[in-house]
Amino acid sequence: MKTAVIYWSGTGNTEAMAKAVAEGAGVEATNVADFAGNITDYEALAFGCPAMGDEQLEEVEFEPFFARVESGLAGRRVLLFGSYDWGTGDWMHAWEERVRADGGELIDEGYITNLDANETELGELRELGKKLANV
Repeated sequence: MKTAVIYWSGTGNTEAMAKAVAEGAGVEATNVADFAGNITDYEALAFGCPAMGDEQLEEVEFEPFFARVESGLAGRRVLLFGSYDWGTGDWMHAWEERVRADGGELIDEGYITNLDANETELGELRELGKKLANV
């Protein structure tokens, strides 16, 4: 199954999560600024972005990218993940609803960690990567 893992990270926390998901899926993680592909070329997609400000997606790079590609999510397997420092996780729940409204098929609940992921969480993310890519 052709799979992409695309992320934005300001501190490296979400990047580490992306690398774990990618390892499980057997692909390379790609920073959103470097993604040159077409979403419709992939059957499975993982998106990673931390909570920013008032529990929202990063607004300068990630949100504009996601807004451009979300119309291509229909019928595709999707995994969402990211880290946060404070809040209740509302940003992830809103993101999940957005993907569902776009017709994306979430393979699991969005995965969030408080700040950096520990080894147990990174292992869980590797397993989610396998699940996403049907490995």
